[in-house]
Amino acid sequence: MNLLLLEEGDLIAPDRALLQGRRLRHLHEVHRAEAGDSLRVGLLGGAMGEGRLLSLEADRAELQFSLEQAPPAKLPITLLLALPRPKMLRRVLQTVAAMGVPRLVLLNSYRVEKSFWQTPFLEPAAIREQLVLGLEQARDTVLPEVVIEKRFKPFVEDRLPALAAGTLGLVGHPGPWPACPRAVDGPLTLAIGPEGGWIPYEVEKLQEAGLDPVQLGERILRVETAVTALLARLF
Repeated sequence: MNLLLLEEGDLIAPDRALLQGRRLRHLHEVHRAEAGDSLRVGLLGGAMGEGRLLSLEADRAELQFSLEQAPPAKLPITLLLALPRPKMLRRVLQTVAAMGVPRLVLLNSYRVEKSFWQTPFLEPAAIREQLVLGLEQARDTVLPEVVIEKRFKPFVEDRLPALAAGTLGLVGHPGPWPACPRAVDGPLTLAIGPEGGWIPYEVEKLQEAGLDPVQLGERILRVETAVTALLARLF
């Protein structure tokens, strides 16, 4: 935890907060903090700054803080991601939040198993938990927007063209495509497929919506690796 992320429910005064649960355990077990220690803090959806532990007990901690720094800027991207395996989904959500993606669309695909949509990791509270962990890692306070689209064709035909309008649209997909560009200057819409990649029909529909296929080379990457590699290359 590189940022102690506070929420409105933690506040007992405009500049004070009480902590319990996971963050309190982290202070005890990882930070090995003591009363009087200074910590990097932020308010979810707000600014960042410094905090000082007024007290640290077994069941609670009281913190005084001052927030004067804006969170880091988000990347100018909308990321479309075919729903990955549930265990991988948790890691991807953390990565997306840590790397500054402001909007994530979890999308169906032919190669996405139907059982993936039944995972409890898609519950709003579970998604939020992983996003918060990513924010804490990267020192950010603003949650990404996560949209779930269970029907590929209606989304790509009816909503994606407007979503991608005015942006550089790309599809990450292995094959004889141009190399992925580097250091893009401007807004971007990026689609990344499931394990095994998009099927040809899906690539065609994404192209019709204004997204051009690009590749990272001959190696086939796991989804979580492809997300990191493409975002790092593009920005």
